[in-house]
Amino acid sequence: MRVAYTLEQCWHRVPGGTARSMLRLAQAIEETGAVELVGVVGRHRNPPEADCVPTIDVQRLPVGRPLLYDAWDRLNWPKIESVTGPIDVCHSTAGIPAVCGAPQVVTIHDVAFLRRPDRLTRRGARVLTRAVERARLAEAVVCPSHYVRSDLIDAGFDERRVTVVPWGVDIVGVDDATAVEVIARHSLPDEFMLAVATLEPRKNLKRLVDAHARIPHPPALVVAGAPGWGGVAEELHDTASGVHFLGHVSASDLQALYSRAQLLAYPSEEEGFGLPVLEAMAAGTPVVTSRGTATEEAAGGAAVLVDPTDIDSIANGLEQALRDRENLVARGRTRAHERRWSTSGELMVDVYRSIVSRKR
Repeated sequence: MRVAYTLEQCWHRVPGGTARSMLRLAQAIEETGAVELVGVVGRHRNPPEADCVPTIDVQRLPVGRPLLYDAWDRLNWPKIESVTGPIDVCHSTAGIPAVCGAPQVVTIHDVAFLRRPDRLTRRGARVLTRAVERARLAEAVVCPSHYVRSDLIDAGFDERRVTVVPWGVDIVGVDDATAVEVIARHSLPDEFMLAVATLEPRKNLKRLVDAHARIPHPPALVVAGAPGWGGVAEELHDTASGVHFLGHVSASDLQALYSRAQLLAYPSEEEGFGLPVLEAMAAGTPVVTSRGTATEEAAGGAAVLVDPTDIDSIANGLEQALRDRENLVARGRTRAHERRWSTSGELMVDVYRSIVSRKR
């Protein structure tokens, strides 16, 4: 099969987990040997961040963001096949359906914005809401968790067209010398709790900071993530004294941070999946995350679960993870080994095959 695979999100101001997951999924799909992937992006003057450079060859459409998404939505142009030639499937991987003549798969990472559009920029909420409406016409919709699948069905999607393809994780070792160098370069203490998140409202960082402050003599709190939207970065920098804000860190540095952290604190209010949960577990780091969300699903019973709306619950969860660290490390490693990218790639190829066979 020849599949067009959109990767425009690699050029977003904050690419986040949607870009990283789709880049790694592309590698897993190619490793099956069943698909020829053709990357498709808009026209951009600058390259993406180093960690978000596509690993597959890409063809460039004649227009880039912010015009590209509006052109697909309002003008029904430009068509994917104009740069790829004939394809069997078009896979729109950022939730924004491309314009194509081939059967289409759309990956929708989450639809929390339908409940809380105020957590996005006004333009972001408008573009994504329109994209969800257009995605209803796709031959298949893929999402990373059963939590998101339920949301999509509640939003009126045909459950027969919605397939869960969970994201995976790589088991990556970090040698001691590399970890020591990264910790020193970021001027971090020997012991710290780690939070990995874009600084935006639903990541719940303000409550995490307040919960950390309620613990007697806790390890330092380190936040790795780029400034996002909603004024969160400004508020935290003004009020969160003693917290280490690293901004965006490279994938290699992040692996070192995971390996040395006492725990990962990830009490997000809503996620479509929560890649940091599995990444921390793969590095042998205990995880504290939110009950009743997709991150609980990703954790698979191997994390301490907390109420993300309750500061005391978060604080108690952090303390529990510090006390029960050895047990959580073992359970987390087992969970990480259950979630491999090779499985994700095979499941995605099955989706391609199913819509091609139905179309024929």
